[in-house]
Amino acid sequence: MNTSAFTDGDFSSFNFLNLDFVTTSKSQDADLVEHLSFIPGLKEIVMLRQVHALEHGTVWILSQADKLYNPESSSNELKTEDNELLGGLSTEQGFYLYGDVTIGSLRRAAKLALHRLTNGESNLAVHPRCSTNISVTMLVTAGFAVGMHFLLPRGPIEQLIGLGIATTTASEIAPELGLLAQKYLTTAIPFNLEIESVIRTRDNCGRAAHFVKVCWRDQMD
Repeated sequence: MNTSAFTDGDFSSFNFLNLDFVTTSKSQDADLVEHLSFIPGLKEIVMLRQVHALEHGTVWILSQADKLYNPESSSNELKTEDNELLGGLSTEQGFYLYGDVTIGSLRRAAKLALHRLTNGESNLAVHPRCSTNISVTMLVTAGFAVGMHFLLPRGPIEQLIGLGIATTTASEIAPELGLLAQKYLTTAIPFNLEIESVIRTRDNCGRAAHFVKVCWRDQMD
């Protein structure tokens, strides 16, 4: 979609028909907050998307900890380095980080992730173990299964074959769709996010974790 309708400080040129809601542009999210702040819950959604991206970037950085200061390492290597013992959960106020890390290393990783995200490394916002992928897989599998149910004869053999086809097809395309959903829907490049503090705590379920609390340079009231 065309996003050229946006001009700084000119609400009269804001074109709702041309608005692209699914974008990784940090300026786009800023425009959403500036011009559509009257929509209930919009601020929280924008904040959560940015924190979600920071969470993923931090996990990538921590997984790559031994190469952080290696000048020969490429940022593309982050796609092949993943510490499966680390996980996260995002909220509008910050994110929980689960795993064996120290406050110091987590603080450094979060700050580095924020710096790299806001300086062009949008690949850090996407992670293959994100729960978005699971949700997309479930939706795609259910959709194909329902489709096969109505398209094929009602016999048990045909229905089992249809279920197998649906499951196989979904398993092939769902991972890529999940990554796209993360990129365009559930994460966003931070535009006014700052890391306020890192503490040891427990989440709402009582699990031990670290919490990376964020704040906003421009208070989006």
